[in-house]
Amino acid sequence: MSAVNLGTLSGSVIIFGGPYSNLAATEAMYQQAQQRGVANTHVICTGDVVAYCADAEATTQLIRNWGIPVVMGNCEESLGDEADDCGCGFDEGSTCSLLSVGWYNYATRQISDASRQWMKALPRQILFTFAGKTFLCIHGGVDKINQFVFASTSVDEKRAQFKGAQALAALAGHTKIDAIIGGHCGIPFGERIDAKHWLNAGVIGMPANDGTADGWFMQLSEKEGGILIEWHRLVYPVKASQLAMQQAGLNTPYQQALATGLWPSLDILPDTEKRATGKRLSLASAFFTAN
Repeated sequence: MSAVNLGTLSGSVIIFGGPYSNLAATEAMYQQAQQRGVANTHVICTGDVVAYCADAEATTQLIRNWGIPVVMGNCEESLGDEADDCGCGFDEGSTCSLLSVGWYNYATRQISDASRQWMKALPRQILFTFAGKTFLCIHGGVDKINQFVFASTSVDEKRAQFKGAQALAALAGHTKIDAIIGGHCGIPFGERIDAKHWLNAGVIGMPANDGTADGWFMQLSEKEGGILIEWHRLVYPVKASQLAMQQAGLNTPYQQALATGLWPSLDILPDTEKRATGKRLSLASAFFTAN
C-alpha cells in the first residue's frame, strides 16, 4: 500500500516514532494518549515498531490492538518481506550495521506470520488535513524509506523533499503539502522552511542521544489563528525494558543506552548532531499560522 489519506482531523493529533520493540515505552505512550484524550484515529506512528529491544511481537500486538495509523518503517518493510537485514541504511561494516545483526535476527524469530502480513500491508505515506493545513507523514525520505533527515540536513535537500511530496499530494487529490512529518533519524526537531514545516516527533523506544533516558513524542493542537506544535518527553520504566533485554539474552550496548541516554555508535550522525551528544535536548514549541 503506498498512501493512506485520513481526511480531516480536529482537536489534537499525537505523533510518535520508533517503538523499537520497547514494550514499556509503548505502554507509556498509550497511557499518555489516553490521559490527553486523543482518539486512536488521531494518533500516528511514523514506523519502526520493531527494532533494538526485547518485545518485538508484544509491542507489535499492542500497536495493532491500539488501532492507530502506522507508516511503514524500514524495519516493517524488511520483516514483512523476510529480508536478511533491517534495511536501516547503515554503512556496511559500521558499528550500527554490526550491532543490527543481533537484534534483527532476534526480532525476525519472534515476529508472528500474522504480524509480518500486517507490516507488509502498511502504507508508506499517511496524509491528513488539520486546521486547514495538509500534512504528509513518512518514515525516512519521501522517495527513500531509510533516508536520514536531521535538523542539520540542508534546506536545499528539504526543499527537494517538499517538491517530491507535492507529486504525492497531487495523486491523493491535495493541491499542496504544508508540512512533512518524518521519522527514522531518532532525534526530534522542527524547522520552518519558507511557508512550510519539516517536523520530526522523535522516537519513544530509545533516547535521543542527549544523556537522558526519555523518549519523545509530538502533539499538534488547534489554536486560534493556527496550530500549536509541541514536543514532549516520554518518561517510562526504563529498568523494565532493560530487564526484558537481559532475560531475552539481548545483552547489547543498546541495553545500556536505554539508561545512559547515549547511543552506542554515532555512525549515522552528521557533525552537528555528533557535537550535541550528551547535551540535554530542549525543544521550543512552534506555531503554524493559519492562512
